[in-house]
Amino acid sequence: MTIEGTRKPTIRDVAAAAGVSRGTVSRVINGGHWVSPTAREAVERAIESTGYYANHHARSLATGRTDSIAFLLTEPTQLLFDDPTFSILLRGAAEAAAKRHKTLVLLLAGTAEERANVAHFVGARHVDGVLLISSHERDPMIEDLIAAGVPTVACGLPLGHQDDVVTVSIDEIGAARAAVRHLTETGRSRIAMISGPSDTPGGKYRLVGYQEELGDAYDTDLVDEGDYSAASGAAAMERILEREPDVDAVFAASDRMAAGAIQTLRRRGKAVPTDVAVVGFDDAGFAERIDPPLTTMRQPFDEISEQMVELVTRLAAGKEAASSTLPATLVRREST
Repeated sequence: MTIEGTRKPTIRDVAAAAGVSRGTVSRVINGGHWVSPTAREAVERAIESTGYYANHHARSLATGRTDSIAFLLTEPTQLLFDDPTFSILLRGAAEAAAKRHKTLVLLLAGTAEERANVAHFVGARHVDGVLLISSHERDPMIEDLIAAGVPTVACGLPLGHQDDVVTVSIDEIGAARAAVRHLTETGRSRIAMISGPSDTPGGKYRLVGYQEELGDAYDTDLVDEGDYSAASGAAAMERILEREPDVDAVFAASDRMAAGAIQTLRRRGKAVPTDVAVVGFDDAGFAERIDPPLTTMRQPFDEISEQMVELVTRLAAGKEAASSTLPATLVRREST
């Protein structure tokens, strides 16, 4: 059924197309109470065919969906701009959502007040699902999402809730082992690590991979923790060198920390890679532009974004969705 001219379709038009009364259409739009499944299907088909879906509010009420997905970052706001991995994932998610005619809504929950606002927003079903981009162990945000029953897909394995939500992650342990193996294969024997925060998936599992690959050669004095920032990498490298000045390689759990480590090494008069080889993690855009260009583990950010949007769309539609694990790839550059 088409509507003549440019007149917007009305409930009367929908009722005529569906072969039901205007009252039945109104009940479907207002929640579907006291409407048979057959009549509901007829009305929803008529809404689609007449273009009544142009009224987004009516469409949302008729289907119970908003056609929007939340991109939820549980980090301080400035990290959205400081850490390139988040902006890359945001861009990829927006593109993947647009292909599916969905709107991506950016939500920030870096403070207790922001978390409370987000919990209320998603709990009121203003979005069909949530892409949880970052998570920390014991962070109440993921528990709020689970309690609200909001379809959620997490980026990485949320510590303590790995079995509670669908995830898209890389093989963190395998990727870390590949990075360390590359360093040992180039003849390095005193390999340090700058790990990420221990309450994050990358912080925990990349350290596990480092430990597993070194085996009996693992030495706690060669490990220090950063917060994924360049400044923390520089400080961690300083502490490691104070304890173990004979370090000949370092694996950093992020490219930003690797860049900070290189700054400290140079300040201490050590050449990269002649004296100390450096491997980072992410390949989020700037790794090939620093001096020297950084060897790193490349995360498939575009594929991660695409799969997250696909899975949350399936969950929002009441379909099954299984977690996914993707490989990271070693990119060799001049830092090793």
